[in-house]
Parts: sequence; structure tokens; C-alpha cells
Amino acid sequence: MLKVVVFDSGFGGELFADKIEEELPVEVIRVIDWRNAEKILKSAREARKVAKNSLKPYIGNVDLIVFANHLLSITSLKYFQRKYKNQKFVGFSLKEPDSFVKKKVLILTTKAVARTINFYQFKFKMHRDVCTLTLDEWPEKIDDGELTDVEIGRMTKTLEDAKFKTEEIILACAQFNDIKEDLKKVFGGNVRIYDSFDMTFRRIYKVLRLRGGMLKK
Repeated sequence: MLKVVVFDSGFGGELFADKIEEELPVEVIRVIDWRNAEKILKSAREARKVAKNSLKPYIGNVDLIVFANHLLSITSLKYFQRKYKNQKFVGFSLKEPDSFVKKKVLILTTKAVARTINFYQFKFKMHRDVCTLTLDEWPEKIDDGELTDVEIGRMTKTLEDAKFKTEEIILACAQFNDIKEDLKKVFGGNVRIYDSFDMTFRRIYKVLRLRGGMLKK
């Protein structure tokens, strides 16, 4: 059976590992480095260093390694692919809205992601009215089950003050996938929410050369 490692620093990686296990006939190895979560979210350099140490036993010994972390994916995926040419890697890309109408887009992410050149280029290419909120306290609170509806609702006040009416939301942090339904309650059922899960899943499917539809165990 094919072996797939999912690397992350929190609950977002667990969610994505669950999705792979539900949909694909592979063995999933979860490398969730909770202990170094703050380092991984702090900077691209720290994230790369932690990933190299955590993944050392698996590089070259599994069929695929998935970075379920946006910061690591957008800054270091190519580095790992060049350095370890005999190992396949896939990462979370920033998901651009696929609608033709240029609606107002809210991006929820962390400071470390928002200050990368990759993120600036992503926003520039969208050619949309974009508002970015960096929510560094949220990933840990989601991991611990402590993020409240009140805290989620406070976003609307920030956006109201900026006179920004959200029509589409991009999630640029894996943990935020766990609060998609809460976001819909806050912003209304018509808001379109984009995440990296489905896009990354399709890439995994292609890299592993699986055929015959979304195979289940």
C-alpha cells in the first residue's frame, strides 16, 4: 500500500489526513509537530528547519510527503523538491477564487504568511478588492477547541469599520477549515469560501497516479 506522510503543526493537518484516509487507498502517516507549532507559524526559516528534522526518518522512505501548512508550502516546497529529488512532495497552495465576477475577497491567514513575497504576488494576480486579516491567536485556539463564536463575530466589526462587504473568503491557514460552518453563520450562507483541501487532494491523486475515480478503502 502507498504511504503518505502529512506534516503540519496542528489540527488542520489532522483534518487533511482524515480526508485522505476517507478517500484514498493509502496508508497515512501523521507527523503533526504540536510541540514546535509556534516555531512553524513564526517564520519560513523556522518552519523549514522544523520540517527537515521532523521528516528526516521519512524522506526517501515513503511515496509522498504533504505539507498541510501554507507558510511551509508557499516558501519551501520548491526547496524540498530540489534538495530531495528522489522524494515526492505536495503542498498547500493559496486558492484563487474561480468566479469570473470580481467580488470583494476576505483572506484569513497568519502574519508569517501575509508578509511573504509569495502572498503579495498572490494578491496582486487576483486583481480584486482584497482585505487581509491576520489571526495569529486563532490556530492555537482552534487546536484547543477554545475559539468562541464571539471572537469569530468580532471580525464583522473590523470589516464594518473598514466599510468592506465580504463576498468571498479565502482560508490561508489549515486550521481555519474547522470553522467553515461558523464563518457561514457569521457572513451568511451565500458567501463563497475557498480553501486548499480539494485542490491539494487532486494534486495528490495525480502525483500518486491513482486511477478510476476517487477510490475508497
